[in-house]
Amino acid sequence: MFVPFDTLPEESRIWIYQSNRKFSEDEIVEIKSKLEQFLNDWTAHGAHLHASYKIEYNRFIIIAVNQEVQPATGCSIDASVNFIQQLEQKYQVDLLDKMNVTFKNGEHIAHKSLLEFKKMAKEKAVSPQTIVFNNLVNTIEELQHDWEVPAIESWHNRFF
Repeated sequence: MFVPFDTLPEESRIWIYQSNRKFSEDEIVEIKSKLEQFLNDWTAHGAHLHASYKIEYNRFIIIAVNQEVQPATGCSIDASVNFIQQLEQKYQVDLLDKMNVTFKNGEHIAHKSLLEFKKMAKEKAVSPQTIVFNNLVNTIEELQHDWEVPAIESWHNRFF
């Protein structure tokens, strides 16, 4: 069952899918509609999940589930990954490739392969203070505090 994102508790589980490109405004409208429809029908063992989403920077799809009401299960998580794969095909984007880094370059959001980011760090084109998106966060609380952080404070620190 779709619920407003801001009504979910901070302990709610999240999954972050980063796009290799920015979505257009028209695509955002369509994706929001598809997300609400999917989340309204999303279940685990026949029970509706209290779930929501956010789209940040027209590039990140964040899905959240209130695990206290009904936890997501293997089958329900598989269903969400299948849904994300459908979005990848329809919009010709990568959302599941974890071997990429997204970071702030001034006001611009940059997306590079892990190897390119490592090379940029070596060449000092990015610094330990570069703001990166740590998509390994697991809860809404972590999203609020640990998602957009200096590279030195995330797993990216190994490149410096």
